[in-house]
Amino acid sequence: MTIRTVAERWLDDRRDKVKACTVEGYGFGVALIVGPLLIGTPLQRAEFTATGKKPDGTRLVPLLGEIKLQELTTSDIRSWHGILASEVGWYSANRAKMILKAALALAAEDTNIRPPAMPANLGRGKPKVKKSILSPAQVAILLQAAREDRERGVYVAFPFLAGTRPSEQLGLLWEDVDFGANVIHIHRMQERDGSLTNLTKTVAGTRDIPMCSMLRNMLLEWRLACPRRLGELHRVFPGPGRLQPWPAPRIGGGGALLYWNFRRRFWVPALRRLGLPPVTPHSARHSFISTLQAQGIEVGLVAKLAGHSNATVTLGHYTQAVRGAESAVEALERAFT
Repeated sequence: MTIRTVAERWLDDRRDKVKACTVEGYGFGVALIVGPLLIGTPLQRAEFTATGKKPDGTRLVPLLGEIKLQELTTSDIRSWHGILASEVGWYSANRAKMILKAALALAAEDTNIRPPAMPANLGRGKPKVKKSILSPAQVAILLQAAREDRERGVYVAFPFLAGTRPSEQLGLLWEDVDFGANVIHIHRMQERDGSLTNLTKTVAGTRDIPMCSMLRNMLLEWRLACPRRLGELHRVFPGPGRLQPWPAPRIGGGGALLYWNFRRRFWVPALRRLGLPPVTPHSARHSFISTLQAQGIEVGLVAKLAGHSNATVTLGHYTQAVRGAESAVEALERAFT
């Protein structure tokens, strides 16, 4: 079995477990594992990928594709990673390394062939710049304003209180909000074109998020005025319709709210009106995770609520989750109220 086969089998295993655009991204990583790699400019590599013809003045170098699994060495991986880092950049090299590690682990389960150790200290490129996020005091200001804005507030407050990705928020349906159990079921996402997919970014992305009292009350109030689709509640965060006297439902609307429109009509005006830094909607998720950690919630539980596949993604090391999800709700209320 060659590394090409190993990587392609891993990619096939992922197809029914994550959404299509994620599989597409994995496919680019697999291509950087198996090779060959065109040594040239990014434009020349794109031309080669599209046409299959090698531009003049370029050359092809083999990568790991034709090496047999049992013959792959740590030295091979180090050399391969160095080529990628030099030619396509540290980020792409590290993404491909992550995929290679996962593919080798799957192959070890299937073939009982122990993979070589990953080289130490790979990927020490430029320091990663941390994304700007709002402080708990700033989030508290935003949430207070959101509670007073019955028409738009819940759109902006939701990711700070639920820690969802923008695609998870915009893909949420009312049937996913369980007021009886006091949880929000995350098991679908909205694609860029507004369509819904019944898959999350990763397997761990399918999860239940507990509602704090602030979020629960905002959603209960919003349900009264939320635009309907054909007269029935459907999306929790649909495109806006025409206003009616509160609490009558809006007229029209009820369809998909695209991400760019969400930012333009809801997110940016809310931050600007309050004089807050122009952070991204995804930064609300970072605030959610950071706040729970700062409030002493075990990283294992934080990873579970955030939909991370393991706590390494969340904090860099694993801590056993020993408390229930109710402690996370209490921590949010302590921080923001």
